[in-house]
Amino acid sequence: MYIPLVFLSLIGFIITGLFGRYIGPKGAAILTTSCLIISFFLSLFAFYEVGLMGSPVYIRLATWVSSEVLLINWGFLFDSLTVVMCIVVTFVSSLVHLYSIEYMSHDPHLPRFMSYLSLFTFFMLILVTADNFIQMFLGWEGVGLASYLLINFWFTRVQANKAAIKAMIINRIGDFCLIIAILTMFVNFKSVDYATVAALAPFFKMQTVNFLNMDFNILSLICIFLFFGAVGKSAQLGLHTWLPDAMEGPTPVSALIHAATMVTAGVFLIARCSFLFEYAPNSLQVVAVLGASTAFFASSVGLLQNDLKRVIAYSTCSQLGYMVFSCGLSDYAVGVFHLANHAFFKALLFLGAGAIIHAVNDEQDMRKMGGLKNLVPFTYSVMTIGSLALIGFPFLAGFYSKDLILELAYGRFSSFGHFSYYLGTFGAFLTAFYSTRLVCLTFLVKPNGYKSVIGFAHETFSYIFIALCLLAIPSIFVGFYTKDMIVGVGSDFFGSAIYNNPKTLHVFDAEFVEFLFKILPVTLSLCGAGLSFFLYNFQSSILFYFKTSFIGRKIYSFLNKKWFFDKIYNELFGQFFFKFGYTMSYKAIDRGTFEIIGPTGLSSVALNVAHKLHKVQTGSLYHYTLTILTTVAIILSLRQCWLIFEYNVDYRGLILIFISFFFILNSKN
Repeated sequence: MYIPLVFLSLIGFIITGLFGRYIGPKGAAILTTSCLIISFFLSLFAFYEVGLMGSPVYIRLATWVSSEVLLINWGFLFDSLTVVMCIVVTFVSSLVHLYSIEYMSHDPHLPRFMSYLSLFTFFMLILVTADNFIQMFLGWEGVGLASYLLINFWFTRVQANKAAIKAMIINRIGDFCLIIAILTMFVNFKSVDYATVAALAPFFKMQTVNFLNMDFNILSLICIFLFFGAVGKSAQLGLHTWLPDAMEGPTPVSALIHAATMVTAGVFLIARCSFLFEYAPNSLQVVAVLGASTAFFASSVGLLQNDLKRVIAYSTCSQLGYMVFSCGLSDYAVGVFHLANHAFFKALLFLGAGAIIHAVNDEQDMRKMGGLKNLVPFTYSVMTIGSLALIGFPFLAGFYSKDLILELAYGRFSSFGHFSYYLGTFGAFLTAFYSTRLVCLTFLVKPNGYKSVIGFAHETFSYIFIALCLLAIPSIFVGFYTKDMIVGVGSDFFGSAIYNNPKTLHVFDAEFVEFLFKILPVTLSLCGAGLSFFLYNFQSSILFYFKTSFIGRKIYSFLNKKWFFDKIYNELFGQFFFKFGYTMSYKAIDRGTFEIIGPTGLSSVALNVAHKLHKVQTGSLYHYTLTILTTVAIILSLRQCWLIFEYNVDYRGLILIFISFFFILNSKN
């Protein structure tokens, strides 16, 4: 049961990728979707056996690497954390496959697209089921490769090429840090197996290691580099710029990558490595601060984006910030709970956005929509459900996890907890504002698009309808039915899958938080939603006057340009490396130094020396005799000088003199 759960998607990828031309688009769609649906049902059985019955499963498939002390097995670990991720990944992925059958039906390369989706799902399952860091890293790199292929699926579009390359390069920064963490772990722990590292971690709590000629605590160093790996994959502040640009791919790709799978890999990594982070409190403080900053930053940028998918992408970035700072405050279970809840309503939002784009002839600018409520009523309903779940409307999925994160953050009763609480609470207000703005601009305000587009918008009640229905149900009910089981007070659902230091356990302290601070996030969310609804539907003139004022223009340009992160990166790093690559690396080093010292310089010197030696050939015996005697005398003199000064002369100086003479001779020529 467990092995097919992981490898069915690989089978679908191989058959569709190799024989897609023969089985056709319909055969490819049926095959890949069937494999994912079967995997989802197997995940349900695994959840029952492992999560509900408390029976973790470990499968050792084969030996991968056996060299001295390095032993790496193909092993699969199914604990409660893994089965939750498996359900989320397979459920969302199977619905994205189903949705893509209709959404991409006009595309002649549907088999290739479905095979890429299955490959992505396979690598994600490898990532979450691995029992060691190397196998996890294989899945980590695999989802990066598959995301590149999916973002760049329409490879004839220049913007898709740029977005895919940008995602790959920025993720390489995080991946490089993750490699350093794994290597540091192996050098000190002599193992990369989860269980071994977890057992040895307490013994290294006070030990240091020299890195870049400075002494660091081993566990703090490893945790910081693990977190930097998560920053790249989960698009935290600093390495977040690839996420909104990845919207250039087809909409099902956005739903798959940015809802339940790739971007949540970083949060999963932090939760999986809780046995390391709990012994490195300084690292957890860094995680909390950066996560809270990301939650606030992304929600502020989402306020004034006009592209429908980019608004939802920035909301993903913001919600990932909530998950990360929850883990940074040692609330790993709540972070994973929000991850699971968020996956359902964010996939619903992305797929609903795809249905809107499909209905209005591929238009993505919200300013050119409006008045779609009566034309696409079902899509309007599911988008409203997704938006309400996102803002944490009472009794929907997001309410039970996001508000709990903020409540526990305040219940930490520390400066980092309060910092995270206030930024997260204000971010909740902004999230509610731009989520309601999205619904208003798209469905409620007067139509602003072209008559030929808006007038013929319609819905199709086929696979898109089924996928949206199946996602709307958990977006409403999953938080209510799973909260007490997964994160309830006294719940031991995750057991040994997530380690919590008893000294940092504060779930009971959060029960005694003042009522004002418990109710503040949801109150601000409702106020933000109400304010946005009122302004965009009834008082849009106020918004116009504010945007056209001096201060309003500055704020609008600052937020609309995403805090100028892309501009700073392009000017400070992009242009610098382009100039360095051309003027220094290419002209000065490759075509300069290497050419002079290398083949061009040697050949020219050899030709010049040969030409001068040719001139010496006078044909006179007296000249030859004089030359021979002079050369012998010089050689004997140099030998005698060397014997006298060999202890006083540094041979390295002679080498420098020879090289200088070589350059002078070549420059004159």
